[in-house]
Amino acid sequence: MAGNEEGALWSIFGYLISGLVIWGAIGWALDHWLHSHFFLLGGLLLGAGASLYLVWLRFGQK
Repeated sequence: MAGNEEGALWSIFGYLISGLVIWGAIGWALDHWLHSHFFLLGGLLLGAGASLYLVWLRFGQK
């Protein structure tokens, strides 16, 4: 049973980090391309929200 919980924790960690990295990179690229300063923050917030939503969909509903 502990192996399943450890695997779930690593999956949650992976979702959270990958959402921040991917959407943060997209926001950074848009900032760089459009010479602005707010897409990075928006991308990080979107990534965090989307990651939490995916974690809730996969592990929160029973």
